[in-house]
Amino acid sequence: MPPDNPEEVRWFSDEVRPHESSLRAYLRGSFPTIRDVDDVVQESYLRVFRARLVQPIASAKAFLFKVARHVAIDGVRRERISPIDRTRDLATLHVIAEGPSAAERLHQNEKVTLLAEAILALPHPCQAVVILRKLQGVSQREVAARLGLTEKAVEAHVSRGLKRCETFLRKRGVGSLYDDERR
Repeated sequence: MPPDNPEEVRWFSDEVRPHESSLRAYLRGSFPTIRDVDDVVQESYLRVFRARLVQPIASAKAFLFKVARHVAIDGVRRERISPIDRTRDLATLHVIAEGPSAAERLHQNEKVTLLAEAILALPHPCQAVVILRKLQGVSQREVAARLGLTEKAVEAHVSRGLKRCETFLRKRGVGSLYDDERR
C-alpha cells in the first residue's frame, strides 16, 4: 500500500532504494546461509520505512544496512532453531515406504490366523506332530521319540495334517500362504 505522503515516497526513492544492489551484495557476502535475500531486503525496507514515519533518519544507507544486518541475524537464528530442508526435486524424496502395504500386511496376518485355526482343528496326535515338525523344526526322529510314535507314524501324521490344513484354508478362500509373487 503506497504511503499517503509524497515526501516519504520521494525520500524512500532517493535515499533508500539506490542502495539496493550494494545491500544485496553485502547480505550475500556476510550471510551466505540466508536462503532468500529478497525477503531480507523487503523486510528491511519495511522496517526502515516504519522507523522513518516515527522519527527522522540521519543516514538512510547506514540505517538500512544496520536494519538488514539485524533481519539477517534473526533469520539465521530462526534457521538454527528450526531448520527447513527445502528439496527442489520431490521425486528424490522417499516418502512411500517400501515393502508390503498395510492392506497386504493385514491380508497376510489373516492368512496366518487361518493357518493357526487349521492347525488347532487337527486331531490331537496329528496337531502335535505338525506343530513340532513343521512349526518348531524338530526332526522326525525326535518327534517320534517325544510322542512315543514310530517315524512312519510321524510321517503319516505330517502328511495328513498338511492335507487337512490345505483343505481348511481352501474352503476359506486361501490358495497359498505365500505372497502372489512366490507362487
